[in-house]
Amino acid sequence: MACWLYEGMLMFAVVFLADYLFSSLSQSRHGLDNRLLRQSYLFVVFGIYFTWFWHKGQTLAMKTWQIRIVDRQGLPVSQPRALWRYVLAWLWLLPPLALAGALRASGGELLVLLIGWVLVWALLSRFHPQRQFLHDALAGTRLIAVVAVPAPRTTTP
Repeated sequence: MACWLYEGMLMFAVVFLADYLFSSLSQSRHGLDNRLLRQSYLFVVFGIYFTWFWHKGQTLAMKTWQIRIVDRQGLPVSQPRALWRYVLAWLWLLPPLALAGALRASGGELLVLLIGWVLVWALLSRFHPQRQFLHDALAGTRLIAVVAVPAPRTTTP
């Protein structure tokens, strides 16, 4: 979860730069101008970011926490599989957001729904045989710890 929070902080910079570019190119004067188009654009930007880095094996946050993403056989993740994992990862947020929209929930109610859903989603991983999150199990990916091998010591004569 710490890696997830760190990734969120890094995504702030990605959102800032991508949204600045969008606002500049669309001549938006307010954050709610072109709201649906802006959200769609950021969804695609996030998708490119995560698909690219997962295909390479790690995002910056995953490197920091020494985590790597691989497929079921332990091989690097293909771009289509990384994209599928990205789409499935939205299951962390979309169900409570859809429910809050249908119920016309206030901000506080939305927060309770989000926190409750994330806790349930995270707890479900405890029941998986390999302790995987559901989106990883469905996408055929898994997270592994990267074991750092110390460099051999060399002695100078």
